[in-house]
Amino acid sequence: MNFLSLIEAKREGKTLAPDAIENFVHEFTAGKIPDYQMAALLMAIYFRGLNTAETTALTLAMRDSGDVLEFPEDTRLLVDKHSTGGIGDKVSLPLAPLLACLGFRVPMISGRGLGITGGTLDKLDSIPGFKTLLPAAQIVAQVQKVGCVICGQTDRMVPADKKFYALRDASGTVPSIPLITASILSKKLAEGLAALVLDVKFGCAAFMQTKTDARKLARAMVALGNECGVDTRAVLTDMNVPLGRAAGNWLEVKESVACLESRGPADLCTLVLDFAAHLLVQTKQSKSLAVARKQAEDCLVSGAPRRRWDEMLTAQGADLKAFNKKLAQDSTAPAAMELKAGRSGFVSRCDARLIGEVIRDLGGGRLTKESAVNHDVGVDRLAKPGEAVKKGLVLVRIHAADRLQAEAAGARLQKAFEISAKPPTATRLVAEIVQ
Repeated sequence: MNFLSLIEAKREGKTLAPDAIENFVHEFTAGKIPDYQMAALLMAIYFRGLNTAETTALTLAMRDSGDVLEFPEDTRLLVDKHSTGGIGDKVSLPLAPLLACLGFRVPMISGRGLGITGGTLDKLDSIPGFKTLLPAAQIVAQVQKVGCVICGQTDRMVPADKKFYALRDASGTVPSIPLITASILSKKLAEGLAALVLDVKFGCAAFMQTKTDARKLARAMVALGNECGVDTRAVLTDMNVPLGRAAGNWLEVKESVACLESRGPADLCTLVLDFAAHLLVQTKQSKSLAVARKQAEDCLVSGAPRRRWDEMLTAQGADLKAFNKKLAQDSTAPAAMELKAGRSGFVSRCDARLIGEVIRDLGGGRLTKESAVNHDVGVDRLAKPGEAVKKGLVLVRIHAADRLQAEAAGARLQKAFEISAKPPTATRLVAEIVQ
């Protein structure tokens, strides 16, 4: 294959043939194309883009670069949800057992965080004994028995994506809609899904900062998912404010359990129920979102998803006794400090990006993929926009490795909050549905 000619063709804005795309994905995964040449092609794609046929060919070639999950025939349909990531976004944790209790099978292949964006696997790593890396056979067996799994992709699943992502990260080509679309959907298509719902976030702490850019990405992924035979829809959600009242790996696990016990924050529970409702409608298990949401809500309050959560944890090696002991602790970090309001009024801003940066710098996130993560640091008891506060009441509680770090974080977090005399204009958590 003359790979240079492909670089030149895309540089000039020409369309690449599906067989050429399939070939270079195979060759690059096998180590036969040097990184510097593939980086040049990725940069050409970044500037010139890919059309729908090219993006489909790339996605399917990446999916087929390794093993795909093969499930036995079953009346329970395979479904999943994916989020583009944000601060305090722990929806996947309570959603997976809820979907399992609603009669679905959920092979939720998740990832780790980088920068300020939290990763589902990092949250689960805070659970004593929990294993996030499972062989394909165990993933299938657990989904068949328990109904759900949340784990990382195996070494043999979509290896092309791992190589492409590392190179995109190093070459500054991550913000490319066709490359993002192929990366996300290649992994989801490897699960053999019947339906997929996407949480595409926008705002100051989101990958896509504007609603317009989020809509473009959502439309590209929905079109491609449906083109590949998976009923796909996307929900555009606001990420200017953290989701829930806690952010940081272990603190988000605690809040997820609260949601499963019907005592979680309203915004988190709203999205969990909304995504469950969408999947019920997409799979024709319910006729309308209103009926589906009531069905999901009734299931959640029954307590069955909370019990299924424990089943999933046990199946993945967790020590439930140690887990419950840890849950009972008010804070597992060495230092906890409250940041209090300097005046009375209404919270008018709670800056998700600044909060995410503070958590990352406390050790709760990564600056590089090799960075160690402190699972116990983070924030909770967040005051949210629109809420009335009195001088001296808590705006946020900081969990840190020591008192000095907590105080430094508190000084920075002062700037994350604004308090006004009047309530701010309310914003919608769910801005739009793309289907």
